Amino acid sequence: MWPRIGELRPLALGTPGELRARLNALVLAGVKTATAGLIDEYAEEGEELERAGERLALVDDHDALVGVVEVTGVEVVRFADVPWDFAHSEGEGDRSIEEWRAGHAAYWARVGTPVTDDTQVVCIRFRLVSTEGSVAT
Repeated sequence: MWPRIGELRPLALGTPGELRARLNALVLAGVKTATAGLIDEYAEEGEELERAGERLALVDDHDALVGVVEVTGVEVVRFADVPWDFAHSEGEGDRSIEEWRAGHAAYWARVGTPVTDDTQVVCIRFRLVSTEGSVAT
């Protein structure tokens, strides 16, 4: 199971370092309102999917709280079926669904989990509830 921050499950975006810092900044700026994960990661960790209304602790490289988001929707789809409106909501600057797929496939391959068109992707939409200085759980 993933460690808890207070009562909240963590939302640790990307990999530690520059990528996580950039993604966290996009969330805190209100630009990034979605993220994608792989269903297999949940099974490996014994975690349930997030649910609408659940609050998650946005964390930095040291699992320190930087903000709280509230899940507004969760959907599991094939990698090849992730819609453009979701990909665009990730706020990472992709200009097309093809660019999003190429970037995410490369990322998952780098972290040791290559994907295919049939890989199940968890599409999580959220809204920023509070930042570290005003965290309300």
